[in-house]
Amino acid sequence: MSVDIKPDPSMIGAVSAPPFAVMPDPATLFAARAKRLRIYAAVSPLKPYLDFVAGLVEAQHAIVPALPPVEAPDIEAMERASGFEMPPLDRARTTLDDTLETTLDALFDAASRIEMPEEAAQALTRVRRADGAERARMVRDVLAHDMPVETLAEHVYVAAALQVHFARLAAALDAKRLVPVGDGVCPACGGPPVASLIVEWPNAHGNRFCACSLCSTLWNYVRIRCCSCGTTKGIGYQEIEGSPGTIKAETCDECRTYVKVMYQNKDVAIEPVADDIGTLGLDLMMREGPYRRAAFNPFLLGY
Repeated sequence: MSVDIKPDPSMIGAVSAPPFAVMPDPATLFAARAKRLRIYAAVSPLKPYLDFVAGLVEAQHAIVPALPPVEAPDIEAMERASGFEMPPLDRARTTLDDTLETTLDALFDAASRIEMPEEAAQALTRVRRADGAERARMVRDVLAHDMPVETLAEHVYVAAALQVHFARLAAALDAKRLVPVGDGVCPACGGPPVASLIVEWPNAHGNRFCACSLCSTLWNYVRIRCCSCGTTKGIGYQEIEGSPGTIKAETCDECRTYVKVMYQNKDVAIEPVADDIGTLGLDLMMREGPYRRAAFNPFLLGY
C-alpha cells in the first residue's frame, strides 16, 4: 500500500512523531494493489496465477463505489475498545448482515468476468450457489484462519470480499482512537500482518509499520522486533541472493517464525499484499530452513 501523506506547512520546524495508525483508502487501495501485481506478472514464471489474482483485486476495486455504507463502531464503542486494549472491529462477532451479503454477491459477480482456470471457475460457481448458512460458515472460517483444505479455492473468494468489507470498516474509524492491542495484532480488526514496511514519510523517517492482511490498516511497530511474539532477541534477516534488498524475511529464533519486511523507503511502489505474493520465491527458500511463515495472505493459502 502506498500512502500519500502531505506535509503541513504550518508544522515546519516542529518535531513530528509518526502516527500510530494509518487507515486504508478503499477507493485507491485495490487499484494500487492490482497495478503492482500486473508488474510482477509481466516478469514472473507465475504469470497465470498473478494475472488471476490481479483480476480478482481489480474486481475488488470495481465493486467499492456501488456498495452500501458500512456501519462503523460509534464513539462509545471505540472508547470501550480502547479502554480494554481491544480492536474496535470484532471479527469474532462479524455476522452475515445485509451489507456483507451484498459485498459477497458483488464480488462474486465481478469475479465471474475475469479470466481464470477451470478449477477456479468451478469453485466460484459453488460459492455463488452456497446458501446463507454455508456462506456464514465460510466467513467464520476465513476470519478464524481455519479454512478446510478441500475448499480453499472457495474461501479465497470469500476472503477477497472480506478484505473489501473490512477495509471499508477500517476507513470509517478514527485512527487517533486506536491503541496497541498486542504484538502481531492489528489495532483495528485484530488481524495478523501480511508484512511490515519501512517507510519514508514527512513525519515518519525510517519507521516501521505492520500492514494488516484483512483491513489493510498500517500500525507503527518497533524495528528489529518480532512481529509475532514481540521479542527483540535472535532477530535475523534472510533474502534471495542477488535480490535488490528491498524485501527480506525477518526471522525470530525465539518463536521460529518469519514475516517479510519490505523497504518501501527504497521502492515506493511496494504494496504489502501484492509484493508478498510476488516474492513467493522467498517463501519457497524459507521452507528449506527452520522458520515457519507467520504472516497471513489469503492469496497464498498453503504457503
